[in-house]
Amino acid sequence: MKRQDFYYDLPEELIAQDPLEDRSSSRLLVLDKETGATSHHIFKEITGYLKEGDCLVINDTKVIPARLIGAKEGTGAKIEILLLKRKENNIWETLVKPGKKAKVGTRIVFGEGLLVGEVVGIVEEGNRLVKFEYEGIFEEILDQLGQMPLPPYITHQLEDKNRYQTVYAKHTGSAAAPTAGLHFTPELLKEIEEKGIDIARVTLHVGLGTFRPVKVDEITDHHMHSEFYQVDEEAAEKINRAKDSGHRVICVGTTSCRTIESAADETGHLKPTSGWTEIFIYPGYKFKILDGLITNFHLPESTLIMLVSALAGREHVLAAYEEAVQERYRFFSFGDAMLII
Repeated sequence: MKRQDFYYDLPEELIAQDPLEDRSSSRLLVLDKETGATSHHIFKEITGYLKEGDCLVINDTKVIPARLIGAKEGTGAKIEILLLKRKENNIWETLVKPGKKAKVGTRIVFGEGLLVGEVVGIVEEGNRLVKFEYEGIFEEILDQLGQMPLPPYITHQLEDKNRYQTVYAKHTGSAAAPTAGLHFTPELLKEIEEKGIDIARVTLHVGLGTFRPVKVDEITDHHMHSEFYQVDEEAAEKINRAKDSGHRVICVGTTSCRTIESAADETGHLKPTSGWTEIFIYPGYKFKILDGLITNFHLPESTLIMLVSALAGREHVLAAYEEAVQERYRFFSFGDAMLII
C-alpha cells in the first residue's frame, strides 16, 4: 500500500487558524462506514447519533505549554525548544531549533534566568537531551514561560491557552492536543450522560510524532513514534460492559482509538494497564473494540488518514474528504469534525 494512495488536494485557506467561539458549533460530517453515505450537521447534534448503552471513550490528557524560547548563554542567540519526553533528574528529550547552535554543553537561558537548560546529550533524529535548573516547581515555571506547541500549519497566535485543551483535560503530559475532543462543552457531555451513554476516560500523551509526515513510499516501512497510555479499572469496566451487552464503543479521536486498541486482548476486552504504544493502524487492520469514531479531518498522506481509512475504507474516506473540501469545511486541529459509524 502506497503513501500516495492517501493523498487529497486541500486548498490552504481551508486550514482552520483559530478556534470557534462556541466549541460545539463546528460542523459535523457523518459518514456511514458501510455504505459511504454522508450527511451534514452541527457538532452539538451528535447526541442524535449516540444511543443509550453506548460507551464514549475520551482522552483526558492535558497539553503542556511545551514551547520555550530562550537565549544561548554567551552569545544571546535565539533558541527555541520543544519539550517532547520527560526523562529522570530534570532531563527532557527536546526538539531544538536551530539544532546546530545546540551542541553538548550549550546553556540556554529562559525568562531572564528563571529557567536554565544545558544540552547534555544528542539522541535519535538529532533530538537533544536538556537538563533544566530552576528554583521552585517546574510546572509553574513552564506555565509562566511556555507557549502552547501549536502544529506548524497554524500560524496565528493563540489568544487563550485553554482553547488548545479539551474541557476534560486532566493528566499533564501531551505535546499536542487530542483535537477531536476540542468540540465538546461541559453542557454537551452532561446531555450525553443524561441520555444513558457511559463516558470512559483513558489517557494517551500525544507526541509530536503525530504530525510527522510519512516519507516512505511503502506505508508498512513507516516507523511509528511511541506514546505513553493508561487505562484504569473504571474505564476498562465501562468499555467491557458496552461490548458485552452488544452496545457500541465510540472513540473521541484517533488517540483514544489507539489507546483501547493497544490495550485490548484478543477477545476484545480490556484490563487496567499502562505502557508505551507504537500501534500503526492502516487498511486491513481488524479492530478489536472500536465501533465508531469522532475525529477531525487529517493531513493528506498522514498516519491518521490511514487510521480512519482502516475503519471506513479508503474510497469512502477520500470521497468524504473531497465532499468536505467542496462544502468548505474547516480542516485540521481547530477545524470541523467527522463522525464515522
